[in-house]
Amino acid sequence: QVGLTESGGGSVQVGESLRLSCRWSGIVYSSYCMGWFRQSPGKEREGVAGISAGYGGTDYADSVKGRFTISRDNAKRTLFLQMNDLQPADTGMYYCAADTKCMSSIRSAAGFELWGQGTQVTVSS
Repeated sequence: QVGLTESGGGSVQVGESLRLSCRWSGIVYSSYCMGWFRQSPGKEREGVAGISAGYGGTDYADSVKGRFTISRDNAKRTLFLQMNDLQPADTGMYYCAADTKCMSSIRSAAGFELWGQGTQVTVSS
């Protein structure tokens, strides 16, 4: 079955860490650029981190630079998002997504054609 499946969300306190995983199946995602996005109630979906298909170049939203790290393990068919020093503003539903043409960026969610169902992250103070 073709798809992206996120896991690793949860409820944490300010300053704690979480590691999100996104496993892909069905087709060859290793050649796709991928990203993590998040959405909170009443807000637009925003790009958090992106990673290229080949050399593994990364891109981050300013709000998470220095705290979040995106990585991928193509052999394990998995995308990761390590989130450290979590803050209440990081609360939201986190989605992984694939840009099959590698022509978009995390600043344009519309450029990502394939999406997972999301995993909830809640940060309490």
